Amino acid sequence: MMFPVQDPLPLEDLQEVPPASPWCQRWRGGRHSWRHVRDGGFDRRNYDVGVIPDEEPAKSFVLTHHYAHSWPAASVQFGLYDVSGIRRRLCGVAVFGVPVSRAVLTRPFPTLRPYTQALVCSRFVLLDACPANAESFFLARCMDALLAEGVRGLVSFADPVPRRTATGQLVMPGHVGTIYAATNAVYAGRATARTVKLLPDGTVFHDRAAQKIRRQEQGHEYAAAQLVALGAPRPRPGGDPARWLAEALAAVGARNIRHRGAHRFLYRLGRTRREREEIELGLPALRPYPKRPDPDRASP
Repeated sequence: MMFPVQDPLPLEDLQEVPPASPWCQRWRGGRHSWRHVRDGGFDRRNYDVGVIPDEEPAKSFVLTHHYAHSWPAASVQFGLYDVSGIRRRLCGVAVFGVPVSRAVLTRPFPTLRPYTQALVCSRFVLLDACPANAESFFLARCMDALLAEGVRGLVSFADPVPRRTATGQLVMPGHVGTIYAATNAVYAGRATARTVKLLPDGTVFHDRAAQKIRRQEQGHEYAAAQLVALGAPRPRPGGDPARWLAEALAAVGARNIRHRGAHRFLYRLGRTRREREEIELGLPALRPYPKRPDPDRASP
């Protein structure tokens, strides 16, 4: 059974979507929309979850539909499949893997081995055809599978800063971690505040990408191509990479925005409540959960 696509929530309501709300965010082609529980209930008989052994289908899905249009360092990727029809269709992807810094895992989970017992959930995206409550089913099945492989701790982030293109189009309204609050994750405050580079298409040009270009590390070609696609001149052979990067960012009109830090959520995995509570947390559990995105300062 196919469910109707939820029309976008009016912009004036974007600041009013609290945790455990009946609204669920969905994605297609990098654009978000909202689905309400009244649009149709979730029937788990129509869905299946499994590991995607080949990275390419998951990567293609994420690059196409997630607002960041980028692929993280992945250890394992799971697919949510619609099995209600003749063909098994991929309609969601969750990626778990390696963060940019070891401390992202060791700080909240000081007694767990990073990258094996603790991972970061770096992408979690469902298509707009998925009904409400699909994400909680998907996330629970992923955690069951990870626990079976020895993973005991997960870190996930919700970015509360809205993103707009250079023309003012809203491409990401800001997340408060609704799904994490609804599934009883531990809220552990914000990550480090920083200034980020916002590109004209509303995506962030991350510090790690800039570092790859300056040091000519693996992946620098992909990072440079991102800027060239937006109108920057191509790098000159033998030129200074740092100078080219500065010129390229200026050429495409990259903007600096102040980011107060993403909201951090933690999951302790175990078969029983006692097993979960035995896992030491290196960060205090905070309440209440965040309820609203940050003010929209991304407009040109």
